Amino acid sequence: MKVTKPTLLIPVENQVREFDPKLLLACIAARRGFSSVIGSHRDIDLRIASFSRSLYLCKSFTVSNLKMFQIIHRLGHEIVTWDEEALVHLPAEMYFSRRLSPLTMKYVSHLFAWGEDNAELWRQYPEFPAGLPIHITGNPRNDMLRPEMCAFYEREVEEIRNGYGEFILVNTNFNHVNSFSPVQNLFQPVNYPGAEAVFGKSARGMTREYAEGFRDHKTAIFEDFQRLIPALEQTFPSYTIIVRPHPTESQDIYNKIAAQCERVRVTNEGNVVPWLMATRALIHNGCTTGVEAFVMGVPAISYRATVNDFYDHGFYRLPNLLSHQCFDFEELSIALGKILAGELGAANGEERKALIEHHLAAREGPLACERIIEVLEEIMEDRPELPKPALADRFGGWWIANGRRLIKRVKAHLPGPHNRLEFQRHRYPGISLGELHDRIRRFQKLLGYEAEFRVKQLYPHIFQITP
Repeated sequence: MKVTKPTLLIPVENQVREFDPKLLLACIAARRGFSSVIGSHRDIDLRIASFSRSLYLCKSFTVSNLKMFQIIHRLGHEIVTWDEEALVHLPAEMYFSRRLSPLTMKYVSHLFAWGEDNAELWRQYPEFPAGLPIHITGNPRNDMLRPEMCAFYEREVEEIRNGYGEFILVNTNFNHVNSFSPVQNLFQPVNYPGAEAVFGKSARGMTREYAEGFRDHKTAIFEDFQRLIPALEQTFPSYTIIVRPHPTESQDIYNKIAAQCERVRVTNEGNVVPWLMATRALIHNGCTTGVEAFVMGVPAISYRATVNDFYDHGFYRLPNLLSHQCFDFEELSIALGKILAGELGAANGEERKALIEHHLAAREGPLACERIIEVLEEIMEDRPELPKPALADRFGGWWIANGRRLIKRVKAHLPGPHNRLEFQRHRYPGISLGELHDRIRRFQKLLGYEAEFRVKQLYPHIFQITP
Protein backbone atom coordinates (compact mmCIF):
# COMPACT_ATOMS: atom_id res chain seq x y z
CA MET A 1 0.00 0.00 0.00
CA LYS A 2 1.34 3.40 -0.96
CA VAL A 3 1.52 5.70 2.05
CA THR A 4 0.49 9.32 1.56
CA LYS A 5 2.69 11.36 3.84
CA PRO A 6 0.86 13.91 6.00
CA THR A 7 1.59 17.60 5.94
CA LEU A 8 3.97 18.93 8.60
CA LEU A 9 2.78 22.01 10.48
CA ILE A 10 5.93 23.89 11.54
CA PRO A 11 5.07 26.92 13.73
CA VAL A 12 7.77 29.55 14.38
CA GLU A 13 7.57 31.71 17.49
CA ASN A 14 10.79 33.79 17.48
CA GLN A 15 11.60 34.46 13.85
CA VAL A 16 15.25 35.51 14.17
CA ARG A 17 16.07 32.42 16.21
CA GLU A 18 13.87 29.69 14.74
CA PHE A 19 12.83 30.45 11.16
CA ASP A 20 15.97 29.45 9.25
CA PRO A 21 16.49 26.14 11.11
CA LYS A 22 12.84 25.20 10.67
CA LEU A 23 12.96 26.18 6.99
CA LEU A 24 15.90 23.79 6.64
CA LEU A 25 13.69 21.11 8.22
CA ALA A 26 10.92 21.90 5.72
CA CYS A 27 13.38 21.63 2.79
CA ILE A 28 14.68 18.26 3.94
CA ALA A 29 11.09 17.14 4.53
CA ALA A 30 10.16 18.15 0.97
CA ARG A 31 13.07 16.14 -0.37
CA ARG A 32 11.64 13.11 1.48
CA GLY A 33 8.09 13.62 0.16
CA PHE A 34 6.49 15.65 2.95
CA SER A 35 4.64 18.91 2.37
CA SER A 36 5.11 21.53 5.09
CA VAL A 37 3.24 24.57 6.31
CA ILE A 38 5.65 26.99 8.00
CA GLY A 39 5.08 30.42 9.50
CA SER A 40 4.07 32.41 12.54
CA HIS A 41 3.23 30.19 15.50
CA ARG A 42 0.38 32.49 16.47
CA ASP A 43 -1.08 32.62 12.96
CA ILE A 44 -0.86 28.86 12.40
CA ASP A 45 -2.63 28.25 15.70
CA LEU A 46 -5.32 30.80 14.87
CA ARG A 47 -5.98 29.03 11.55
CA ILE A 48 -5.48 25.49 12.83
CA ALA A 49 -8.99 24.43 11.77
CA SER A 50 -8.25 25.25 8.12
CA PHE A 51 -5.53 22.60 7.73
CA SER A 52 -6.05 18.95 6.86
CA ARG A 53 -4.94 16.36 9.44
CA SER A 54 -1.21 16.93 9.89
CA LEU A 55 1.82 16.27 12.06
CA TYR A 56 2.13 19.35 14.29
CA LEU A 57 5.77 20.02 15.28
CA CYS A 58 5.63 22.04 18.48
CA LYS A 59 8.51 23.63 20.41
CA SER A 60 7.16 23.14 23.94
CA PHE A 61 4.59 21.23 25.96
CA THR A 62 3.99 23.41 29.01
CA VAL A 63 0.66 23.81 30.78
CA SER A 64 0.06 26.92 28.66
CA ASN A 65 -0.03 24.65 25.60
CA LEU A 66 -2.89 22.59 27.03
CA LYS A 67 -5.90 24.36 25.52
CA MET A 68 -4.29 24.53 22.09
CA PHE A 69 -3.22 20.88 22.25
CA GLN A 70 -6.79 19.87 23.09
CA ILE A 71 -8.04 21.74 20.02
CA ILE A 72 -5.29 20.28 17.81
CA HIS A 73 -6.11 16.77 19.03
CA ARG A 74 -9.85 17.15 18.43
CA LEU A 75 -9.16 18.29 14.86
CA GLY A 76 -7.19 15.10 14.18
CA HIS A 77 -3.65 16.48 14.08
CA GLU A 78 -0.86 14.48 15.73
CA ILE A 79 1.54 16.38 18.00
CA VAL A 80 5.28 15.71 18.11
CA THR A 81 7.54 18.12 19.94
CA TRP A 82 10.85 19.18 21.39
CA ASP A 83 11.58 21.78 24.06
CA GLU A 84 13.31 24.84 22.66
CA GLU A 85 14.49 25.75 26.18
CA ALA A 86 15.89 22.34 27.21
CA LEU A 87 19.50 22.86 26.12
CA VAL A 88 20.23 25.51 28.78
CA HIS A 89 17.69 24.68 31.44
CA LEU A 90 16.70 25.30 35.04
CA PRO A 91 17.41 22.75 37.81
CA ALA A 92 15.30 19.62 37.35
CA GLU A 93 12.49 20.28 39.83
CA MET A 94 12.09 23.88 38.67
CA TYR A 95 12.28 22.81 35.04
CA PHE A 96 9.58 20.20 35.61
CA SER A 97 7.12 22.65 37.17
CA ARG A 98 7.85 25.31 34.57
CA ARG A 99 8.25 23.40 31.29
CA LEU A 100 6.39 20.07 31.68
CA SER A 101 2.77 19.18 32.32
CA PRO A 102 1.28 15.67 32.55
CA LEU A 103 -1.99 17.07 31.21
CA THR A 104 -0.27 18.39 28.10
CA MET A 105 2.12 15.49 27.58
CA LYS A 106 -0.72 13.00 27.11
CA TYR A 107 -1.43 14.68 23.77
CA VAL A 108 2.18 14.23 22.54
CA SER A 109 3.13 11.11 20.58
CA HIS A 110 6.92 11.59 20.23
CA LEU A 111 9.66 13.75 21.78
CA PHE A 112 12.87 14.98 20.15
CA ALA A 113 15.80 15.69 22.47
CA TRP A 114 18.75 18.06 21.96
CA GLY A 115 21.09 15.41 23.38
CA GLU A 116 21.52 12.83 26.12
CA ASP A 117 21.33 15.45 28.90
CA ASN A 118 17.91 16.55 27.64
CA ALA A 119 16.70 12.94 27.40
CA GLU A 120 17.96 12.15 30.92
CA LEU A 121 16.15 15.23 32.22
CA TRP A 122 12.83 14.08 30.78
CA ARG A 123 13.30 10.52 32.05
CA GLN A 124 13.67 11.89 35.60
CA TYR A 125 10.22 13.52 35.44
CA PRO A 126 8.05 11.65 37.99
CA GLU A 127 4.95 11.96 35.80
CA PHE A 128 6.60 11.09 32.49
CA PRO A 129 4.03 9.10 30.46
CA ALA A 130 4.87 5.42 30.18
CA GLY A 131 5.83 4.46 26.65
CA LEU A 132 6.28 8.02 25.31
CA PRO A 133 9.23 7.69 22.89
CA ILE A 134 12.25 10.00 23.23
CA HIS A 135 14.42 10.36 20.12
CA ILE A 136 17.88 11.88 20.60
CA THR A 137 18.09 13.67 17.28
CA GLY A 138 19.55 17.06 18.08
CA ASN A 139 17.67 20.24 17.20
CA PRO A 140 17.32 22.06 13.85
CA ARG A 141 19.04 25.06 15.43
CA ASN A 142 22.29 23.16 15.97
CA ASP A 143 22.32 22.15 12.28
CA MET A 144 22.90 25.79 11.39
CA LEU A 145 26.11 25.75 13.49
CA ARG A 146 27.75 22.99 11.45
CA PRO A 147 30.51 24.08 9.02
CA GLU A 148 28.70 22.75 5.96
CA MET A 149 25.55 24.74 6.83
CA CYS A 150 27.20 27.98 8.04
CA ALA A 151 27.85 28.77 4.36
CA PHE A 152 24.11 29.54 4.16
CA TYR A 153 24.93 32.87 5.82
CA GLU A 154 27.89 33.97 3.66
CA ARG A 155 25.90 36.86 2.18
CA GLU A 156 24.74 38.08 5.61
CA VAL A 157 28.29 37.85 6.99
CA GLU A 158 29.62 40.02 4.19
CA GLU A 159 26.84 42.58 4.70
CA ILE A 160 27.50 42.67 8.45
CA ARG A 161 31.24 43.18 8.00
CA ASN A 162 30.69 45.86 5.37
CA GLY A 163 28.22 47.64 7.63
CA TYR A 164 30.04 47.43 10.95
CA GLY A 165 33.69 46.63 10.25
CA GLU A 166 35.63 44.98 13.07
CA PHE A 167 33.33 44.49 16.06
CA ILE A 168 32.87 42.86 19.45
CA LEU A 169 29.50 41.16 19.94
CA VAL A 170 27.69 41.53 23.27
CA ASN A 171 24.72 39.18 23.59
CA THR A 172 22.29 39.79 26.43
CA ASN A 173 19.64 37.55 27.98
CA PHE A 174 17.86 39.76 30.51
CA ASN A 175 14.34 39.01 29.31
CA HIS A 176 13.46 37.95 32.87
CA VAL A 177 13.97 41.50 34.18
CA ASN A 178 13.99 43.64 31.02
CA SER A 179 11.22 42.13 28.95
CA PHE A 180 9.56 43.75 25.94
CA SER A 181 6.40 43.86 28.04
CA PRO A 182 6.42 44.21 31.87
CA VAL A 183 3.98 41.31 32.29
CA GLN A 184 6.66 38.98 30.91
CA ASN A 185 9.20 39.80 33.61
CA LEU A 186 9.64 37.66 36.71
CA PHE A 187 7.57 40.23 38.59
CA GLN A 188 5.14 42.82 37.32
CA PRO A 189 5.59 46.47 38.34
CA VAL A 190 3.89 47.41 41.62
CA ASN A 191 1.18 50.05 41.60
CA TYR A 192 2.34 51.78 44.78
CA PRO A 193 5.40 51.70 47.10
CA GLY A 194 5.44 48.82 49.55
CA ALA A 195 3.04 46.66 47.57
CA GLU A 196 3.99 43.03 47.05
CA ALA A 197 4.99 42.39 43.46
CA VAL A 198 2.83 39.96 41.51
CA PHE A 199 4.41 37.15 39.49
CA GLY A 200 4.98 37.85 35.82
CA LYS A 201 4.95 35.30 33.03
CA SER A 202 8.68 34.49 33.44
CA ALA A 203 8.10 33.26 37.00
CA ARG A 204 5.67 30.53 35.96
CA GLY A 205 6.53 27.33 37.80
CA MET A 206 8.98 28.99 40.22
CA THR A 207 8.67 29.33 43.98
CA ARG A 208 8.52 32.91 45.19
CA GLU A 209 11.82 32.49 47.02
CA TYR A 210 13.56 31.24 43.86
CA ALA A 211 12.00 33.93 41.66
CA GLU A 212 12.95 36.77 44.04
CA GLY A 213 16.55 35.58 44.29
CA PHE A 214 16.73 35.03 40.54
CA ARG A 215 15.34 38.53 39.90
CA ASP A 216 17.93 40.10 42.19
CA HIS A 217 20.77 38.15 40.57
CA LYS A 218 19.70 38.90 37.01
CA THR A 219 19.15 42.56 37.85
CA ALA A 220 22.69 42.81 39.22
CA ILE A 221 24.15 41.20 36.08
CA PHE A 222 21.97 43.46 33.93
CA GLU A 223 23.51 46.46 35.70
CA ASP A 224 27.00 44.99 35.18
CA PHE A 225 26.36 44.85 31.43
CA GLN A 226 25.03 48.41 31.35
CA ARG A 227 28.40 49.51 32.74
CA LEU A 228 30.30 47.05 30.56
CA ILE A 229 29.09 48.34 27.18
CA PRO A 230 30.49 51.90 27.37
CA ALA A 231 33.62 50.59 29.11
CA LEU A 232 34.29 48.28 26.15
CA GLU A 233 33.99 51.20 23.75
CA GLN A 234 36.51 53.24 25.73
CA THR A 235 38.98 50.39 26.20
CA PHE A 236 38.89 49.09 22.63
CA PRO A 237 38.59 52.21 20.44
CA SER A 238 39.35 50.37 17.19
CA TYR A 239 36.23 48.22 17.43
CA THR A 240 32.50 48.75 17.14
CA ILE A 241 30.47 47.29 20.00
CA ILE A 242 27.40 45.43 18.75
CA VAL A 243 24.74 44.82 21.40
CA ARG A 244 22.33 42.05 20.48
CA PRO A 245 19.47 41.74 22.99
CA HIS A 246 17.46 38.58 23.58
CA PRO A 247 14.55 38.39 21.09
CA THR A 248 11.97 39.16 23.80
CA GLU A 249 13.98 41.86 25.59
CA SER A 250 13.21 45.56 25.55
CA GLN A 251 15.92 47.47 23.69
CA ASP A 252 15.19 50.84 25.32
CA ILE A 253 18.04 50.84 27.85
CA TYR A 254 20.56 49.72 25.25
CA ASN A 255 19.44 52.40 22.82
CA LYS A 256 19.92 55.01 25.57
CA ILE A 257 23.45 53.75 26.19
CA ALA A 258 24.19 53.76 22.46
CA ALA A 259 22.96 57.34 22.16
CA GLN A 260 25.70 58.41 24.58
CA CYS A 261 28.41 56.47 22.75
CA GLU A 262 30.01 56.80 19.32
CA ARG A 263 30.60 53.17 18.40
CA VAL A 264 27.85 51.22 20.13
CA ARG A 265 25.13 49.78 17.90
CA VAL A 266 22.01 47.88 19.01
CA THR A 267 20.39 45.34 16.71
CA ASN A 268 18.43 42.12 16.83
CA GLU A 269 18.51 41.67 13.06
CA GLY A 270 18.55 38.15 11.63
CA ASN A 271 19.80 34.88 13.06
CA VAL A 272 22.73 35.02 15.47
CA VAL A 273 24.89 32.63 13.42
CA PRO A 274 26.17 35.19 10.84
CA TRP A 275 26.91 37.62 13.66
CA LEU A 276 29.03 34.98 15.36
CA MET A 277 30.77 34.28 12.07
CA ALA A 278 31.52 37.96 11.57
CA THR A 279 32.59 38.95 15.08
CA ARG A 280 36.07 38.90 16.61
CA ALA A 281 34.71 37.83 20.00
CA LEU A 282 31.48 37.23 21.91
CA ILE A 283 30.74 38.48 25.41
CA HIS A 284 27.76 37.07 27.34
CA ASN A 285 26.67 35.75 30.72
CA GLY A 286 24.86 32.42 30.74
CA CYS A 287 23.54 32.90 27.21
CA THR A 288 22.79 30.02 24.83
CA THR A 289 24.88 31.95 22.31
CA GLY A 290 27.90 30.90 24.36
CA VAL A 291 27.11 27.28 23.49
CA GLU A 292 26.65 28.18 19.82
CA ALA A 293 29.96 30.06 19.78
CA PHE A 294 31.78 27.05 21.25
CA VAL A 295 30.35 24.71 18.62
CA MET A 296 31.42 27.15 15.88
CA GLY A 297 34.89 27.73 17.34
CA VAL A 298 34.25 31.43 18.04
CA PRO A 299 36.11 32.96 21.02
CA ALA A 300 33.59 33.67 23.77
CA ILE A 301 33.87 35.24 27.21
CA SER A 302 31.36 34.83 30.01
CA TYR A 303 31.49 38.08 32.00
CA ARG A 304 30.70 37.14 35.61
CA ALA A 305 31.30 40.30 37.62
CA THR A 306 28.37 39.22 39.79
CA VAL A 307 28.39 35.58 40.89
CA ASN A 308 25.73 33.46 42.52
CA ASP A 309 26.62 29.80 42.07
CA PHE A 310 23.13 28.68 43.09
CA TYR A 311 21.70 30.26 39.94
CA ASP A 312 24.81 30.28 37.74
CA HIS A 313 25.58 26.61 38.23
CA GLY A 314 21.96 25.48 38.40
CA PHE A 315 20.78 27.31 35.28
CA TYR A 316 23.71 28.65 33.24
CA ARG A 317 26.39 26.05 33.83
CA LEU A 318 26.68 24.92 30.21
CA PRO A 319 27.28 28.26 28.40
CA ASN A 320 29.54 29.53 31.16
CA LEU A 321 31.74 26.41 31.24
CA LEU A 322 32.06 26.43 27.44
CA SER A 323 33.46 29.98 27.51
CA HIS A 324 36.46 31.79 28.96
CA GLN A 325 35.20 33.06 32.31
CA CYS A 326 36.17 36.54 33.54
CA PHE A 327 35.13 37.87 36.94
CA ASP A 328 35.92 41.57 36.64
CA PHE A 329 36.49 44.09 33.87
CA GLU A 330 40.27 44.05 34.19
CA GLU A 331 40.34 40.28 33.69
CA LEU A 332 37.96 40.60 30.74
CA SER A 333 40.09 43.35 29.16
CA ILE A 334 43.20 41.17 29.30
CA ALA A 335 41.46 38.11 27.86
CA LEU A 336 39.68 40.11 25.17
CA GLY A 337 42.92 41.88 24.25
CA LYS A 338 44.60 38.50 23.72
CA ILE A 339 41.70 37.31 21.56
CA LEU A 340 41.83 40.46 19.40
CA ALA A 341 45.60 40.10 19.08
CA GLY A 342 45.26 36.49 17.94
CA GLU A 343 46.95 35.12 21.06
CA LEU A 344 43.87 33.38 22.49
CA GLY A 345 41.30 31.37 20.56
CA ALA A 346 38.01 29.74 21.45
CA ALA A 347 37.71 27.84 24.71
CA ASN A 348 38.65 24.17 24.29
CA GLY A 349 39.82 21.10 26.21
CA GLU A 350 38.67 17.52 26.67
CA GLU A 351 36.27 18.32 29.50
CA ARG A 352 34.47 20.86 27.36
CA LYS A 353 34.30 18.42 24.44
CA ALA A 354 32.78 15.75 26.68
CA LEU A 355 30.30 18.30 28.03
CA ILE A 356 29.06 19.39 24.61
CA GLU A 357 28.82 15.80 23.38
CA HIS A 358 26.56 14.99 26.33
CA HIS A 359 24.29 17.95 25.63
CA LEU A 360 24.20 18.24 21.85
CA ALA A 361 23.60 15.40 19.39
CA ALA A 362 24.04 15.47 15.59
CA ARG A 363 27.20 17.55 15.53
CA GLU A 364 28.52 15.08 12.95
CA GLY A 365 26.91 12.61 10.54
CA PRO A 366 23.28 13.10 9.48
CA LEU A 367 21.82 16.50 10.29
CA ALA A 368 19.37 16.78 13.18
CA CYS A 369 16.69 17.70 10.63
CA GLU A 370 17.41 14.49 8.70
CA ARG A 371 17.15 12.44 11.88
CA ILE A 372 13.84 14.08 12.78
CA ILE A 373 12.39 13.39 9.33
CA GLU A 374 13.52 9.75 9.57
CA VAL A 375 11.54 9.41 12.79
CA LEU A 376 8.48 10.99 11.17
CA GLU A 377 8.77 8.51 8.31
CA GLU A 378 8.89 5.65 10.82
CA ILE A 379 5.81 7.05 12.57
CA MET A 380 3.85 6.82 9.32
CA GLU A 381 5.40 3.60 8.06
CA ASP A 382 2.58 1.30 9.12
CA ARG A 383 -0.25 3.80 8.79
CA PRO A 384 -1.81 4.88 5.48
CA GLU A 385 -2.99 8.12 7.11
CA LEU A 386 -3.42 9.84 10.44
CA PRO A 387 -6.40 8.53 12.44
CA LYS A 388 -9.69 10.31 11.82
CA PRO A 389 -11.30 11.84 14.91
CA ALA A 390 -14.97 11.31 15.58
CA LEU A 391 -17.17 13.75 13.67
CA ALA A 392 -18.41 15.31 16.91
CA ASP A 393 -14.82 15.88 18.09
CA ARG A 394 -13.78 17.49 14.82
CA PHE A 395 -16.89 19.67 14.69
CA GLY A 396 -16.37 20.74 18.31
CA GLY A 397 -12.69 21.43 17.63
CA TRP A 398 -13.62 23.54 14.62
CA TRP A 399 -16.01 25.69 16.67
CA ILE A 400 -13.58 26.10 19.56
CA ALA A 401 -10.67 26.94 17.24
CA ASN A 402 -12.61 29.58 15.35
CA GLY A 403 -14.08 31.03 18.53
CA ARG A 404 -10.58 31.26 19.99
CA ARG A 405 -9.37 32.95 16.82
CA LEU A 406 -12.05 35.64 17.09
CA ILE A 407 -11.33 36.28 20.76
CA LYS A 408 -7.55 36.47 20.13
CA ARG A 409 -8.06 38.92 17.27
CA VAL A 410 -10.08 41.22 19.52
CA LYS A 411 -7.71 40.95 22.49
CA ALA A 412 -4.68 41.71 20.30
CA HIS A 413 -6.00 45.22 19.72
CA LEU A 414 -6.64 45.93 23.40
CA PRO A 415 -3.98 47.81 25.42
CA GLY A 416 -1.80 46.00 27.91
CA PRO A 417 -1.55 42.27 27.13
CA HIS A 418 1.84 40.87 26.32
CA ASN A 419 0.56 39.30 23.12
CA ARG A 420 -0.58 42.58 21.59
CA LEU A 421 0.17 43.14 17.92
CA GLU A 422 3.21 45.30 18.67
CA PHE A 423 4.86 42.44 20.54
CA GLN A 424 3.88 39.89 17.91
CA ARG A 425 5.46 42.04 15.18
CA HIS A 426 8.59 42.35 17.31
CA ARG A 427 8.81 38.59 17.77
CA TYR A 428 7.74 37.67 14.24
CA PRO A 429 8.20 40.63 11.82
CA GLY A 430 7.51 38.40 8.80
CA ILE A 431 9.23 37.43 5.58
CA SER A 432 8.26 38.05 1.96
CA LEU A 433 7.62 35.31 -0.58
CA GLY A 434 10.66 36.48 -2.55
CA GLU A 435 12.89 36.25 0.53
CA LEU A 436 11.56 32.78 1.24
CA HIS A 437 12.34 31.62 -2.30
CA ASP A 438 15.88 32.99 -1.94
CA ARG A 439 16.47 31.15 1.33
CA ILE A 440 15.11 27.91 -0.06
CA ARG A 441 17.42 28.17 -3.09
CA ARG A 442 20.39 28.65 -0.79
CA PHE A 443 19.47 25.57 1.21
CA GLN A 444 18.97 23.54 -1.98
CA LYS A 445 22.43 24.52 -3.19
CA LEU A 446 24.05 23.49 0.10
CA LEU A 447 22.12 20.23 0.25
CA GLY A 448 22.67 19.38 -3.40
CA TYR A 449 18.96 19.34 -4.23
CA GLU A 450 18.27 20.04 -7.89
CA ALA A 451 14.48 19.64 -8.04
CA GLU A 452 12.52 22.80 -7.35
CA PHE A 453 9.94 22.89 -4.58
CA ARG A 454 6.50 24.43 -4.99
CA VAL A 455 6.17 27.36 -2.62
CA LYS A 456 2.83 29.05 -1.98
CA GLN A 457 1.84 31.85 0.37
CA LEU A 458 -1.33 30.69 2.12
CA TYR A 459 -1.76 33.70 4.43
CA PRO A 460 0.36 36.82 5.20
CA HIS A 461 2.65 34.94 7.60
CA ILE A 462 2.08 31.32 6.52
CA PHE A 463 3.67 29.45 3.59
CA GLN A 464 3.33 25.99 2.10
CA ILE A 465 6.35 24.09 0.74
CA THR A 466 5.52 21.06 -1.40
CA PRO A 467 7.74 18.47 -3.11
